[in-house]
Amino acid sequence: MPTMPGMPRPEFTRSLLAPRHWPAWLGVAAVWLIAHLPQALLPWLGRRLGALVARVPSARRRIAAANIALCFPALDPTQRAALVDANLRDIGMMMVEFALGWLGSNRRMAALPTTIEGLEHLEAARARGKGVLLVGGHFSHLELCARLVSQRIRIAGMYRRMDSTVFEWVVLRARLRYAAAMFDKDDIRGTVKYLRAGGTLWYAPDQDMRSKDTVFVPFFGVPAATITATHHLARLSGAVVIPFFHRRLPDGSAYVLRLGAPLEDFPGTDVLDDTARVNACIEQMVREAPEQYLWVHKRFKTRPPGLPPVY
Repeated sequence: MPTMPGMPRPEFTRSLLAPRHWPAWLGVAAVWLIAHLPQALLPWLGRRLGALVARVPSARRRIAAANIALCFPALDPTQRAALVDANLRDIGMMMVEFALGWLGSNRRMAALPTTIEGLEHLEAARARGKGVLLVGGHFSHLELCARLVSQRIRIAGMYRRMDSTVFEWVVLRARLRYAAAMFDKDDIRGTVKYLRAGGTLWYAPDQDMRSKDTVFVPFFGVPAATITATHHLARLSGAVVIPFFHRRLPDGSAYVLRLGAPLEDFPGTDVLDDTARVNACIEQMVREAPEQYLWVHKRFKTRPPGLPPVY
């Protein structure tokens, strides 16, 4: 039997039952419960959780407000405050959607109204024998939409290990039920091999990872430390880079997933230019649904020399 690429399916060990892990298991139970509630209750629950997040003072609000002020300077204070509030409320839906994406049943996934646009771009790349790198951003529904698109496309993903041993066991097993493979963010060799073999990989390079392999390129006109992996993965594997955007309709009734046209002449010879192109694609996605983007991440925590801190 051939070896499966990426991370193996994790085995259960008795150490996971140690008392120090009991709070994490209670969290898993809550996630399981949310994922198995009637569908009609989930938007209501998401709104209630979001209202709670928006109401309670926290560092999340300060981070989101700082990011939005930087990225949308044309908005007046009232408009910025409204976007911050809408974004924090969206975190409630994110909690529900993560639960669904991880532990929802296949029947539940099939019943969610979903439109997928642009599949012809993927099919054309595959017809040429090319691997495909689906490049997207950290939107609140990324986990759910990765699973939704997997109903039509066999995909793999890159991820960062969770701090909780229990959640790492639960979530990795859940992801491997629908994903072709899951690659650790540092497993470049395995990822390239998978892409060279014609695989399709979902990847979001829009977080400040404080990695050595970063360059400063604009994101909403602000210098942002951005990992260069998209350029290198495409260069080493020959994969086609396709923008992948997803959004929840305003009433929460359905999801729209869109595969864009492949980036032309990518990768080029200049890693800086290529990384800036990727940021421009993600910025365009964010402008379509700004309240659904993960503004609570410290996107600008690494600053160019001489610039003051943002947070």
